[in-house]
Amino acid sequence: MLPITPSPSRQTPMRARRLGGQPTPSTVDRDQAMRDYKLSIEYKHLKSHCPGGVFIVPSFDDIRLFHGVIFIRRGAFTNGIFKFTLTCPPKYNDANTHPKVVFSSYVYNPHVHPQTGEVDMTVAYPEWRPDKHFLVTALTYIKKIFYIKDFNDLSEEQKQKLPNQEAYNKFLNDQDGYRRRVAECVKEAQRSTYTSLPGSTIRFTEEDLCHQMMRNLLAERYGASEDAANESHDSSLPSLVTKEGVLEAIQQAQAASSSPKLSPKFMPRTPN
Repeated sequence: MLPITPSPSRQTPMRARRLGGQPTPSTVDRDQAMRDYKLSIEYKHLKSHCPGGVFIVPSFDDIRLFHGVIFIRRGAFTNGIFKFTLTCPPKYNDANTHPKVVFSSYVYNPHVHPQTGEVDMTVAYPEWRPDKHFLVTALTYIKKIFYIKDFNDLSEEQKQKLPNQEAYNKFLNDQDGYRRRVAECVKEAQRSTYTSLPGSTIRFTEEDLCHQMMRNLLAERYGASEDAANESHDSSLPSLVTKEGVLEAIQQAQAASSSPKLSPKFMPRTPN
């Protein structure tokens, strides 16, 4: 008995699909699932390796969208609070697929587009390699642009591609004018601290009575405000603060703020 051989008409479509190199839907889904898995690993890595002062939280609706904020502690942008979004394209974790960082806060910086707020990630990293560049790479870079003191490490081509050429030229030729614009940008960012984008997973709310009372309790318990501790340079002060003590202060503040009659020691302090 001869084996049953499929007719050529049935073989041709299958062979054509294979020769055409078109992946089956299952392959596409598997590749995308692997990219998503790698992205989740990168985010998990950030829990212990995220740059200081930078925070990101995933969107509720899109695993490739992150809402972030960066706090600037020194330099020209001191006390700036700048919000941004970080978006990873569907093909992220493929070669030369850059993450996209866009500031929703206004940022006057040569590396940030003045109209769109987009950071020049492709200028800084013309070639994005998934074995070398990760989310932490992008976050480290956006922190770096707030502390840059010169542009000597950029090539002439990179300097010409800086998205805010006006800011770059002012930095080179009018340092006083540049610092004034930066100061204005910092003030504007501070004014918009409590304004959040729709759907943002990072939101700031103004402190209420409970927060003020907790601050007073902590200052009373540990004997100094944060500013006083910094001025005293007493390295032993931070060791006095314990998790249990802070949690106890939180509970006391919550209980006292809900009481109809406040004890004088819990009353918020008013400036002299």
